Amino acid sequence: MISDEQLDALRLSGERVRVVRDDLESNDVVGIVVAWDSQHVLIRRRNRRVVKLDRNYSYQLFGEPRTSPRLEA
Repeated sequence: MISDEQLDALRLSGERVRVVRDDLESNDVVGIVVAWDSQHVLIRRRNRRVVKLDRNYSYQLFGEPRTSPRLEA
C-alpha cells in the first residue's frame, strides 16, 4: 500500500503516475494524484475525468519502466 507521505509528494509535484491494476498494460490508469483517504486514491486522468482507485494497487511514476504487480509481491 502506498503511504500518505508518498501520495502527498506526488500530489505536490504534479507528476503523472501509472496505476498498475493487473498484468494487462491496457488496464493501467495514468494521471495525477488529486486526493486520498485511508482506502482510496483519486486520480485525474488526461481527459479531466477522475477515477477512484484502491490504495493497494501498484503506483509507479509514468516516466519509469512499467513493472508487473506480481514481481513486486
